[in-house]
Amino acid sequence: MTNRLSVAVLGLGAMGAAIARNIVAAGFPVTVWNRTPARARGISGAQFAATPAAACARADVAVSMLADDRAVEEVVFAADGMIGALRPGSCHVGMSTISVALARRLMAAHEAAGQRYVAAPVFGRPEAAAARQLWVVAGGADADIERVAPILEAIGQGTFRVGDAPQASLAKLLGNFLIAASIEMLGEALATAEKAGLEPQRFLDLLTGTLFGAPVIKRYGQIVADTAFEPAGFRLPLGLKDLGLVLDAGEELRAPLPLASLIQARLLTALARDRGHYDWSGLASVIREEVGLPPTRSTMSSGRRSQ
Repeated sequence: MTNRLSVAVLGLGAMGAAIARNIVAAGFPVTVWNRTPARARGISGAQFAATPAAACARADVAVSMLADDRAVEEVVFAADGMIGALRPGSCHVGMSTISVALARRLMAAHEAAGQRYVAAPVFGRPEAAAARQLWVVAGGADADIERVAPILEAIGQGTFRVGDAPQASLAKLLGNFLIAASIEMLGEALATAEKAGLEPQRFLDLLTGTLFGAPVIKRYGQIVADTAFEPAGFRLPLGLKDLGLVLDAGEELRAPLPLASLIQARLLTALARDRGHYDWSGLASVIREEVGLPPTRSTMSSGRRSQ
C-alpha cells in the first residue's frame, strides 16, 4: 500500500541511501537525488531526479542527509535547489548534523517561502540506518512533526522531541560530543591498561560487564580495544567538523567546553598523521602513541567486534 506523502531524499551516502531504501520499503513514493548520479539510480523503487529542484518539485516532504553546512546550503539555496522548488506548505526534514546558525537560517528561509522546516538529525551508524534502528532528534512545530512522523517511524526506532529546529541541531551536536568524549575516555583507559600488560579484551569485558554497559561504550569500546579503525562508519574528518560546531555553539552561549577542545586537537593530530580514512574512533590512535604504543595493535581480538 502506498502512503500518501510524496518524499524526496537528497544525499545518498551510506546513511542517506539506507534512509531512502527504508522510506521506499514503507510504501512512500520516493524521488532521490545525489551529486553522484550512479548512487541515486541504485535506489530500487525510487525515481531519479537530475537536480535537487527536480526532486523537490512535487514532494510533500524533502529529506536531506548531507555531509556538512556547505553541502546543505548548496542543495537548499542554489538556483536549482530545494527552496525555490518546494511548494508552499511542503516540509523540509533536515537530517544532517549542521550548525545551530544554519538551522536558524533554514527555519527562517523556509518560513519566508511559505514552507515548513523540521530538524531531525539522527543518532546511529550506517548499520543502524540499514536496520531502521536510528534515534531521531526532532525539532519544529508539533503539527509539522506529527505530519512527518510516519517517515521518521520508517527510518528509526524512536523519536525524541526537543523544541525548535536550532535546539534539535544543538542536541545532536552535544550528543556527538558525548560520544567523542566516550571514545577519549575509552582510548585513555584501554591504552593505559594495555601498557600495563592487561589484555584489552579482558579489561573491556570487565568494564562493560559491570558499571559501563551502555551501548555506546560496548560499541566503541570494542573498536578501540581492537584498534579496528577501518572501515570507517563515521569518518574522522566528519568528527572534526562536528567538534568544531560544538565549540562554535559553546562560544556563542559563553559555555566553555574544554574537553571538546582536547578531542578536537586529537582529531587534528590524527589527520596530520594521514589518518583521514579512519573512523572517528581513530582519535584513540593518537592516545596510544602518547603512551608509547603503536597506533594500532598488530593482531585483532578474536571476532568479537560489536556491530
